[in-house]
Amino acid sequence: MTETISTKGNVVESLRDKSWARWTALLLLAFAMFCSYIFMDILSPIKDLLQSTRGWDSTAFGTMQGSETFLNVFVFFLIFAGIILDKMGVRFTAVFSGMVMLVGATINWYALTDAFLGSSLDVWFTNHLNYIPVFDELGISPFYKGMPASAKFSAVGFMIFGCGVEMAGITVSRGIVKWFKGREMALAMGSEMALARLGVATCMIFSPVFAEYGGHISVARSVAFGLVLLMVALIMFIVYFFMDKKLDSQTHEGEEKDDPFKISDLGKILSSAGFWLVALLCVLYYSAIFPFQKYAVNMLQCNLTFTDVAPDSFWGSDAVSVWQYVVMIIVAVAAFASNFSKNKVLRTLMLIVAVGMLVLYCWMGYMRQSASAIFAVFPLLAVGITPILGKFVDYKGKAASMLILGSILLILCHLTFAYILPLYKDNPVGGVIVAYVTILVLGASFSLVPASLWPSVPKLVDAKIIGSAYALIFWIQNIGLWLFPMLIGKVLDNTNPEIAKALADGTMTEAQASISYNYTAPLLMLACLGAAALILGFILKALDAKKHLGLELPNVQSPEVEESEVLAAEE
Repeated sequence: MTETISTKGNVVESLRDKSWARWTALLLLAFAMFCSYIFMDILSPIKDLLQSTRGWDSTAFGTMQGSETFLNVFVFFLIFAGIILDKMGVRFTAVFSGMVMLVGATINWYALTDAFLGSSLDVWFTNHLNYIPVFDELGISPFYKGMPASAKFSAVGFMIFGCGVEMAGITVSRGIVKWFKGREMALAMGSEMALARLGVATCMIFSPVFAEYGGHISVARSVAFGLVLLMVALIMFIVYFFMDKKLDSQTHEGEEKDDPFKISDLGKILSSAGFWLVALLCVLYYSAIFPFQKYAVNMLQCNLTFTDVAPDSFWGSDAVSVWQYVVMIIVAVAAFASNFSKNKVLRTLMLIVAVGMLVLYCWMGYMRQSASAIFAVFPLLAVGITPILGKFVDYKGKAASMLILGSILLILCHLTFAYILPLYKDNPVGGVIVAYVTILVLGASFSLVPASLWPSVPKLVDAKIIGSAYALIFWIQNIGLWLFPMLIGKVLDNTNPEIAKALADGTMTEAQASISYNYTAPLLMLACLGAAALILGFILKALDAKKHLGLELPNVQSPEVEESEVLAAEE
């Protein structure tokens, strides 16, 4: 499909018709989201350092991490973000979201600097926000009495960042619709998702490196790394602004905008049993994945035995992080690209390279004796199989069955972390192998569910209210992403009372305490979320068979499939 404009009878191609321009626009948007994903989990691999240098126990860490979605949930900013996008368009909202993320990240960074310690802000946050009327009574306050001042101020910044990143996610989805509708939509969405997920691995590899750079520990240095990347993200959005403006000047068409969220739509949506099953599946599944990511590195530190690597050796140097990252990129590119090669020999060769480099990557993680380097493997299998799963659902169907399979894998992984991994604590090789396999399978589950869940929504609600349905699902999902990081932290502290006692009587240092937690209880809690999702999956499949909702049918039969893929892209 070629778009043209007429100028004195001449036919001129628009930027959208040019392959290099479309993919440049995608790269700008995808790289901005890649940077935001890095900042989202920048503190996750250094939870132990936050406890040893800033006195954050698990409750403080979890409360701060859960604050990211607080304003989206309780001040309904997620809904406002959709309204802003609808009224102001993609260009303005993209740049605005980048600025909001940057403001929040700057506050987050300052809260963890040495300059904050002993400052007037430190004193104020110590003496205030210990009790918030109504919020405390409802048990939803983002702060609590005794919470370290640095954690409180950091939470304020993370709340603001969370508003910006959710707004950016919606905006990027709409931007890709504008540039790729009627073209390589599925490939564009898969590419954006793959690059964004690599941000998780990036922060896992480099955050500890920056925190421990030069032998002097500084958690603020890691946050500064993420802050710089968000500055780059803002530049990407600004460049996209001018590209998008140029496109509109060529086509003379208004920006495509989402239908605004309407209160009147709620009745239609909430009366659908299928919608409720999918919404609950969403919140249960993602609550067992994203909050876990924030604790996963510390969980590995507590369940594996690591030996110190000589700082003057290659494995103890900062250079090894760069080389491991290069290997990771090769794995991701080869695995992803193999899905689109029509030449069988070339496809096989790329798969062999991907598998070989994955083995090399895992070996390097083991040699580094680093929990963060081990968990960084999490998105790699997902990057490789996401296009396969998406294509399968598009042309073969079986979405409900894939939801069930994904939930089973989720349960098995969390139970393995809870009961099998601790058995290998004294086996440095066996423990790492169990960890790698489980993390890779969890990553596969992470691909199974989104590929089948999001495209199912248009089959459950009227096409006219699909935008409102997604907005409501995203809001429900954010409730879980606010609640469970905080719950995991509280469960950790409450089920490990001996750690608080040892710290109080001086028999254990903060550094020792940070890697001494028993994670069985929170992992069981996450497994229970998977079990609940599994039950709902069976109910959904039964409902589909009874009412013929079409969840097991191929998506290509649904005219709304393209829109559903786009709206779900950031998930």
